Amino acid sequence: MTRTAAAPTTGVPVGPGLSMFDPIFVGIDEFGQPVYITLAYRNLLAGGEPGGGKSGLLNTIAAHAALSVDSRLVLLDGKLVELGQWEDVADAFIGPDITAALTVLRRLQQVMNNRYAWLRAHGRRKVTAADRLSVITVLVDEIAFFSATVGSKQEQEEFVALLRDLVARGRAAGIPVVAATQRPSFDIIPTSLRDLFGYRAAFRCTTPNSSNIVLGHGWAEQGYSATDIAPTNQGAAYLIAEGGTPRRIKAAYLTDAQIAGIADYAAWVRRPGGLTTPASTPADWGMAA
Repeated sequence: MTRTAAAPTTGVPVGPGLSMFDPIFVGIDEFGQPVYITLAYRNLLAGGEPGGGKSGLLNTIAAHAALSVDSRLVLLDGKLVELGQWEDVADAFIGPDITAALTVLRRLQQVMNNRYAWLRAHGRRKVTAADRLSVITVLVDEIAFFSATVGSKQEQEEFVALLRDLVARGRAAGIPVVAATQRPSFDIIPTSLRDLFGYRAAFRCTTPNSSNIVLGHGWAEQGYSATDIAPTNQGAAYLIAEGGTPRRIKAAYLTDAQIAGIADYAAWVRRPGGLTTPASTPADWGMAA
């Protein structure tokens, strides 16, 4: 859903200039240095207890995606309110409806398959910025809601299977997944799924085992335990990248007013005939629209 609104005049950039292939600023490290992640070819998993700062990280990434000229957003939010302010800039916004969630994941799977067929026809292995294909950023707030709470057992299992497939194969097709959960346990995040995420962020956890489930086995015993994060230190987390060592970070935070301003501006530039029109090819998200 896109709305036409007057252009904001303060507090936001004057024009879109970001790309999902650019490094995304997510916060600062313990030495005050900026921390960036490159999401186009990786996925991100955030886990930790409620109120730890996971939604802040998701909103920071959503803001970058909303202001990127080559990005389209697909949002799944069982609570409606964590990612709800981005609804006007999203191609799909799914609330507490597992039937709708399954429908959009199946569609994404088909788009992914089409893109791989297109890449194979061109003798390629991954999408690049030069292809002018939109990066379809999928944000899921609370995996457990769709995989263990709402719907039938069969629907929950299908959700997990579809999400796993997107996480496993989507990144080279320009479909990265950013997922969060406040229930970091083996039944919600099995090792086989966790290890598919190139980036993993452990916000405050109540047990070392929960921290290990997010970061990987053994890191808590080596001194990288999210149980050490004070309950009052919201936004603090351990971030690990593929093949790296966890680093302590403080995730960037956007207020509701800042999110509203960015979302309104992004909706304005994405309006029909606006400053930015996402690329559209037979392999793109819009193929069946």
